[in-house]
Amino acid sequence: MPDVVASPPLIAITVSDPARADDPALAARKNELYAAEISRHGGTPALLHETTTPSERDRLLASMDGLLLAGGADIDPALYHQAVDGAREIDLSRDELELAAWREAERRSLPVFGICRGLQAINVFSGGRLLQDVPSHAGTPYGKGSAHTHDLEIEPASRLGRAVASAAPDGVAGGDADDAALQLQVNSYHHQAVTMAGLAPGLRPTAWAYSEAGRLVEGLESRDGRWILGLQCHPERIESTPDEIEGVWTDFVGAAAFARTARAAASD
Repeated sequence: MPDVVASPPLIAITVSDPARADDPALAARKNELYAAEISRHGGTPALLHETTTPSERDRLLASMDGLLLAGGADIDPALYHQAVDGAREIDLSRDELELAAWREAERRSLPVFGICRGLQAINVFSGGRLLQDVPSHAGTPYGKGSAHTHDLEIEPASRLGRAVASAAPDGVAGGDADDAALQLQVNSYHHQAVTMAGLAPGLRPTAWAYSEAGRLVEGLESRDGRWILGLQCHPERIESTPDEIEGVWTDFVGAAAFARTARAAASD
């Protein structure tokens, strides 16, 4: 991956409008955590929500070099052809925004990073479905106490595995002698999940966690080699995130910088 060019890559970040939240200040603070990580790793963040004007939305989507699908409310089960069975606080306007952003990123083969809801959106938009309620993974609401954490097993040969290994010069802990998976402790702020049965055909699992519903897919990527990565935990909440996740942010912003360079070269 080449170095970040002088003009930083523009990363569109889909979020919820804080003005529509029960606690606007908390919602704004959560949104800014995503922007801070993009800035810290050399990108230019642009927050985009469902009440952004159509002209500004079109401008950002047309000029973005990468797309970050952030956390938020549940996806409408109708998008994966199911009735509501555990989903709550469904946000139809957020679904519409992110589907439009996803299609534009797909049209231009831009890198896409999905966090929590974002991982689920990647799966749904790719033809998969969700498990609508996994109570044990909901944990403590952000800002209300310490994060609930659990073990995450990561496939070493995956994009995620290589990224976390690159940020851990002394290596990442593995499983036992019969298990080559890398292991990290990550936060858990979700009540919906992706299972192997619901995984979209064009995606492959790269990380897993256990639950009362069985093994959950908590990391995924595209099978065709395009830079698409989903992570169920919240890596922007750095107080409950292992240092190795830094490698994912670095890789994502680097991929967006590469896309920006390629676009500039094509226009010359």
